[in-house]
Amino acid sequence: MAIKSRKVAIVGTGLVGSSAGFSLVTQGVCEEIIMIDINHEKALGEAMDLSHCIEYLDQHTKVRAGSYEDCADVDAIIITAGPPPKPGQSRLDTLEASARIMKSIVEPIMKSGFNGHFIIISNPVDIMAYYVWKLSGLPKSHVIGTGTSVDSARLKHFIADLVQVDPRSVQAYSMGEHGDSQMVPWSHVYIGGKPFSKVIKDNKDRIGNVDLDKLTLDTAQAGWAVFNRKGTTYYGIATAAVGIIKAIFNDENKIIPVSTLLEGEYGFNNVFAGVPAVLNKDGVKELVEIEMTEEEQIKFNKSVETIKKHCGLLSI
Repeated sequence: MAIKSRKVAIVGTGLVGSSAGFSLVTQGVCEEIIMIDINHEKALGEAMDLSHCIEYLDQHTKVRAGSYEDCADVDAIIITAGPPPKPGQSRLDTLEASARIMKSIVEPIMKSGFNGHFIIISNPVDIMAYYVWKLSGLPKSHVIGTGTSVDSARLKHFIADLVQVDPRSVQAYSMGEHGDSQMVPWSHVYIGGKPFSKVIKDNKDRIGNVDLDKLTLDTAQAGWAVFNRKGTTYYGIATAAVGIIKAIFNDENKIIPVSTLLEGEYGFNNVFAGVPAVLNKDGVKELVEIEMTEEEQIKFNKSVETIKKHCGLLSI
């Protein structure tokens, strides 16, 4: 009986890429990982270090350094490569340099015969995911940006800390751009099935003065709060990317807010934005279109328009 090994390639072996590799190895998500970097010695060093974990884990994952030519039979590729923002820059300010790097990566990968799933982490992620979709020619379901997946995790952490529950007992999404313009549809935030608005009303003495606009801002700025203290973020976003891959590999039909193509949903076309999506073996199976209030829809529209405006700067 032939047993197919699940393979993941990671392009860019800096702190985010190496953290993604570590998360894949420790969770036993796949049987083989290929580390790829313009600095092959760096990729080789990371592969060696990750291989030294195997003795103390439940599963033997083969980790090696490789090249774009090795991607032909890979099931999923995580792309983390890209320039970090300089002091005072936003994620959008890295667009031009990121696009050049992305093109240099995607074209040789597609020449290898790759036909799997792209998971894009590189910023500005919504625009880069759109660019990869255009460059690759793959079905829209096979190109996924991490989008607001990590922002939603941060949001749930803040809400859970406020109410003192486990973050996994909170249902909440940050949507739109993975950036400063992201928004939260508060009308769809629940704790254990109870609307957050009702939780606030019933606990006025504890959380009655909560500022939802500040919570939204704190969520959008959480990455920068980490960045300003340690130079970058990597554990959260790397684990979010691995969560997306697990949903695909395990055919979970799990709903995760990712950056994916809108084709009429929420009133937009031909743009990637962070929205709840059902993920399974086919990648993005379908989008979950939630009904927002008029105020929420205006904020979402503004965020997506920000993405569209910058997509227009790409040379496609």
